[in-house]
Amino acid sequence: MMSRIGKLPVAIPSGVTITVTPDNVVTVKGPKGQLVKAMRKDMNIAVEDNSIVVKRNNDEKQSRALHGLTRSLINNMVIGVNEGYSKILELVGVGYRAQLQGKKLVLNLGFSHPIEVEAVEGISFETPAPTKVVVKGIDKELVGDVAAGIRNWRKPEPYKGKGIKYEGEVIRRKEGKTGKK
Repeated sequence: MMSRIGKLPVAIPSGVTITVTPDNVVTVKGPKGQLVKAMRKDMNIAVEDNSIVVKRNNDEKQSRALHGLTRSLINNMVIGVNEGYSKILELVGVGYRAQLQGKKLVLNLGFSHPIEVEAVEGISFETPAPTKVVVKGIDKELVGDVAAGIRNWRKPEPYKGKGIKYEGEVIRRKEGKTGKK
C-alpha cells in the first residue's frame, strides 16, 4: 500500500530552485527567500523533470509514516518561498487593540500593561485594523507557532467570546448563569 500523499510528485513552479544533498538536506530557493530543512535519511528524495518525487526504502511502519510527512514538508517549503504563508488573528473585546511600533507588535488586552511581541527572524506583522493582526512569513511552521504564541495571551472564552481568535475560528458558546425566580 502506497501513501496517498507521499506518492504525489511536488511540482516546482518557475522561479523556484531546489537542491537535495546526499544526506537529505533539502534547500528551496524562491522569490520570497530560502528555506533549508534536513529530512530523514530513510527517504529517497529525487528531483525529476520539474518535480520532486519522494520514495521510501522499505515498508516498515516508521517509513510509511514518514513518507507522506516528508512530501508535505517539501511541498510547504515550495509554497512558502513562492507565495508565503499568513495567519490572521482577530481581537474580540472592549479596548482590545493591536498596533505596530517598528517591527514590534504592541497588544492592549485588558492587562495593566501592554504586551510587546518581537518579530522573530523571517516573520513580519501587519495590522490592517486595530482589531486585526496578520502574521506573515515563508516558513509555515514558524508562522503557525508565532500566531499560536500571540493567541495564548488571551484565548477566546466561551461566554462572551472575548479573546484572540484565528480568522474563521468558531468559538463554542455557553449559556451564562441564570438567577433564581
